[in-house]
Amino acid sequence: MKQAKVLNQDELKRLLKIVRFTRHRDRNRIIVLLSFLAGLRACEIAQLRVKDVMSVQTDIVEVKDTIYLQKWQTKGKSDQQVVVSETLRKEIGQYINKHKYLLNNRDARLLRSQKTHNGFNSQSIQSLFRFLYQEAHIENASSHSGRRSFITNLSEKGVSVRVIQELARHSSMVTTQRYIDVSVDKLKNAVELVGI
Repeated sequence: MKQAKVLNQDELKRLLKIVRFTRHRDRNRIIVLLSFLAGLRACEIAQLRVKDVMSVQTDIVEVKDTIYLQKWQTKGKSDQQVVVSETLRKEIGQYINKHKYLLNNRDARLLRSQKTHNGFNSQSIQSLFRFLYQEAHIENASSHSGRRSFITNLSEKGVSVRVIQELARHSSMVTTQRYIDVSVDKLKNAVELVGI
C-alpha cells in the first residue's frame, strides 16, 4: 500500500490558501493544522471535544498545552497525550473565541458539520481532506499526509526518532521510521554534510 504524500512547505501554503476560500474556513483551517502541527489522525480530530483542548476556566479561553485523548478517541487501545505547540494553541484559541457557542457546552465536539450541526466522523474528515487536496492540485495526498508531514518535519529538524515516536504516539520505533519520508533531495543534502 502506497504511503500518503508528505507535503513540502509550498504545498502546505497552497493548501492553507485554498482553505481560506472555503465556506467554513476557520473550521477547515483548524482541521488542517491539527493534522500538520500535532500529527492527529482523522479519527482523533473528529472526536475532539471542547474540554479536550480548553482549560476549565469559565469565560477565559485558555488552550491546553497537552491534549489527553481517551482510548475511544484514538486508534490505539490506551489513553494518549498530544503535545500542542504554542502556534497551534494560538490558532485553537482564536477559533474558540470566534465561535463563542463552544464555551456553552464543553462536552460538545470542537468541530461541527454545518449540515448536521453535530461532530464529524473520521470519514467526513477524510472526505474534507480529499476535497481540499483536489482543490489545491496536490496529488497522492490523504488525511494521513498531515501526520506523515509532521513526523518527517521533526526528523528533518534533527529531533531524535525516540522523541518523534512519543510525539507520534507509536508503540514501535519501527512504525515511526516507516512514516519518515526519504527523498532523492534529502539523500543528496545528507551526503553534502560529509566532507574532508
